[in-house]
Amino acid sequence: MNTAAPRTAPPLPRAPLTAVCVVRPARPDDAAALAALSQPFADSGALRRRPVSLYAAHAADFLVAEGPDGVLEGCLALRVHAADAEGGQGAAGVLYNFCVARHRQGGGLGGRLLRAALARARAQSVGSLFTATVGSGGLFLRHGFAPAGVRLAPPAWATSLDPRRNARVLARTL
Repeated sequence: MNTAAPRTAPPLPRAPLTAVCVVRPARPDDAAALAALSQPFADSGALRRRPVSLYAAHAADFLVAEGPDGVLEGCLALRVHAADAEGGQGAAGVLYNFCVARHRQGGGLGGRLLRAALARARAQSVGSLFTATVGSGGLFLRHGFAPAGVRLAPPAWATSLDPRRNARVLARTL
């Protein structure tokens, strides 16, 4: 008679959280969900507050990560600024409103969104990308961004930065 405790099979590895999310372009009808997803980050000071109407008007800027239940789990926007005819610089892009739902952080979803935004920027012939962050910027730094002077950024965006936020400007050449 065998009195040893029965062996149980090791648990199966869980699928990464990102495997169940689809990254897609946002639609104007995603505006309320984008605002809701962004709200906790605006409350903490990590993001600027934006009205739902702005999310609707600029939905084309956004990529979203949508869970199997249709809930938005992350977003990242890319705005392309036309080439500077006087300065001789090509088109530049600005990444903004980057957020991933707290329960999805650490599973690679932010990296997926950022890679999708980089691909979108390349497809639009963007030569350089800029972002501003009040956080560590670690994900951006791991994807080739580096601290940059705001004077190199698109002027319309650079002048919109709120100096009270003390954000770091990061840039990457594509």
